[in-house]
Amino acid sequence: MQQPQTAARPRLGERVLTAVSRDPLTSPHRARNDAVLAAAVGVLALVLALTVQEGRRPDALGWVLLAGSVVALAWRRSRPMVVLLVVLVCIVPYHAADNTHIAPVPGSLLALYTVAATARPLHTFLIGIGVIGAAVTVMFQVDSHQGLETLRTSGWILAVLIFGVDVRTYRRYIASVVGRAERAERTREEEAARRVAEERLRIARDLHDLLAHSITLIGVQTSVASHVLTVDPDRLDRAAIAKALDDITDTCRTARGELRTTLEVLRADGPDGPDGPDAAGPLPDLSALPGLVRAARADLEVRTGRTRIAPAVEAAAYRIVQESLTNAVRHGGPGVRIRVAVAAADGHLRVTVTDDGTAPGATEGSGYGIVGMRERARSVGGTLAAGPRDGGGFEVAAALPLQQSEALA
Repeated sequence: MQQPQTAARPRLGERVLTAVSRDPLTSPHRARNDAVLAAAVGVLALVLALTVQEGRRPDALGWVLLAGSVVALAWRRSRPMVVLLVVLVCIVPYHAADNTHIAPVPGSLLALYTVAATARPLHTFLIGIGVIGAAVTVMFQVDSHQGLETLRTSGWILAVLIFGVDVRTYRRYIASVVGRAERAERTREEEAARRVAEERLRIARDLHDLLAHSITLIGVQTSVASHVLTVDPDRLDRAAIAKALDDITDTCRTARGELRTTLEVLRADGPDGPDGPDAAGPLPDLSALPGLVRAARADLEVRTGRTRIAPAVEAAAYRIVQESLTNAVRHGGPGVRIRVAVAAADGHLRVTVTDDGTAPGATEGSGYGIVGMRERARSVGGTLAAGPRDGGGFEVAAALPLQQSEALA
């Protein structure tokens, strides 16, 4: 049985770099790690106090002061300024008593580094001046030679402070890089969500136009068949009824095919899925206009020549004509006369749908159809105007750029 693979353990250099890059105030297990480090510094201070012959070996008070300066380091990252003050309070009388001066130095430098790595550079500068001044003053009171030696070696204090400031600057830089990466990731996710919402809105518009148009035409054709059956049942016009039923069949077939095409983008199995390869098809374009206007019994005039038109513009023009025919048939009645004109001129595809509006049965609409047509025109950078005509009727006029452009604000 194959054993699961385990993740490779990071190398020592990578672990050290990660530890240096991490914010000391948010790093995990900092209390435990600081306690262990304080214990190690305590052992080192003990060894130095017992082995180095510089000053006298600490007495009981000296050991207490040295232990206090070391124990405080266990909280160095959670309370860096407080720890530094405790360390100074302990080591100033320790040095003033001329105890072994080298013993508390590692703990003092560690406390200074922690403050420099967490405080502002100005605060670090002021703290460094204060510490060096206090150390030199105390050591001069002990012995002039010790004071000069402390003044000479004060460069180590400055080096530790500068190193702490550099580490702080590096950590802030890493944090800014990570923050920018997170913001960029959020921006990409928001952009993806926006595109998904726009695609859903486009599909909803297509479904609205398709279903509204098909249902309206079916209603009109059913009304024709009903009229033939009820006006003169003794002289049944079978040809008219058959024609109306054939028109209903054609409308249903066209709507079914276009519905499959519209919903194809939502399918994960592609055109060769459960519904077979005929479920896929091209997006609507100007070549589909004759069948569209034929079902609505409208007149069509297309003058585009060999002009190259963007597919998105053709699809928008088709949907505008479809919605306009739906509105004309719905509000003008089955006998309304409709004219559709599509022409390419002056860098635009101009779509005009007019009706005479004289047929009975007109109704008031909700107005969402016109809003949707305007949105379709704007989605390709075009404009649309719709309103009553002088002398009666209604007109929809759209000007769409031949090549798709950005939507207007």
